[in-house]
Amino acid sequence: MAKITLDNLAHSYLPNPTSEDQFALKQLDHDWVDGEAYALLGSSGCGKSTLLNIISGLLHPSQGRILFDGRDVTHAPTAQRNIAQVFQFPVVYDTMTVRDNLAFPLRNRGADATYVANRVQQIAQMIGMEDMLNRKARGLTADAKQKISLGRGMVREDVNALLFDEPLTVIDPHMKWELRTQLKSLHQQFGHTMIYVTHDQTEALTFADKVVVMYDGRVVQMGTPQELFERPEHTFVGYFIGSPGMNVLDATVKGDRAVIGGTEIALGKAFGTPSGKIELGVRPEFTRLSADEGLPAKIKRVEDVGRHKIVRTDVFGTEVNVILAEGEGISPAANRVAFAPEGVNVYADSWRIKAEGEAA
Repeated sequence: MAKITLDNLAHSYLPNPTSEDQFALKQLDHDWVDGEAYALLGSSGCGKSTLLNIISGLLHPSQGRILFDGRDVTHAPTAQRNIAQVFQFPVVYDTMTVRDNLAFPLRNRGADATYVANRVQQIAQMIGMEDMLNRKARGLTADAKQKISLGRGMVREDVNALLFDEPLTVIDPHMKWELRTQLKSLHQQFGHTMIYVTHDQTEALTFADKVVVMYDGRVVQMGTPQELFERPEHTFVGYFIGSPGMNVLDATVKGDRAVIGGTEIALGKAFGTPSGKIELGVRPEFTRLSADEGLPAKIKRVEDVGRHKIVRTDVFGTEVNVILAEGEGISPAANRVAFAPEGVNVYADSWRIKAEGEAA
């Protein structure tokens, strides 16, 4: 296992980039702790796979360094980095049995035969393929082949890091949940440094100790699932994490008051007089319907999703979502939405600003 350091790292697919916009991966300076599980989360094209391929050595960065436990590996080939990588689509040896596919990385390094047999059996049990060990990979389904890829990536215990590039794309939904749980269990048991690329927030939040949210080539926030939910540092984090995502409304803010669409509301804490594009961000969980306070709202529809109801409202032309508990009714007089002060975030040019007196 290894601590992974990204030092002044950036990458452009153009030979001579002239502006920041031409970088697929904008400057990063981060330390990823040895033995933790990270998820790289973001929409397609945000730079997740680019970063993963730089860490693995498949791609050389335009600038900066990659260090494993303080050792510069920027120019080291993939084989010398001692990592295992699992790709989006299965990579297996069709002419080999499942057993031989799983054993290949160990045999290739001269591991003891007894150890290889025991480790293969352990991994086969984890991926649910014990009864298929003697079958050839040729003819197996795509999700079965991907389970082999996952198993082969995890069979070595001495790797610096395990890298997963959207590995569950071809896995059926029930098996996805099972494999995520097993990956988490494997991490807890062996303590590998794991980096898991996904655009699926559920995968990221259930797998990782820390989620690294990327947007437009940048890391906009790295934190625990709770931190990302309660305190999104960028409006994209609020929008991307949560179902539905954070409500975001244009506002002007002065002290502990905000004005939205000509209506003034109390914020519960003071934010000074921020400049730039000012927005209020409030998750639906901290939003409620009211008959006598808050912002004027028109209820457009109500969606019952079993655990709770999602009320879709219109506030000055912006959709604002409200979550109601299961069984909670809607008053005919409810024509406004109000925000719980503890759930209100203020953003300037998409970045969260701290309230006066708020701890760093």
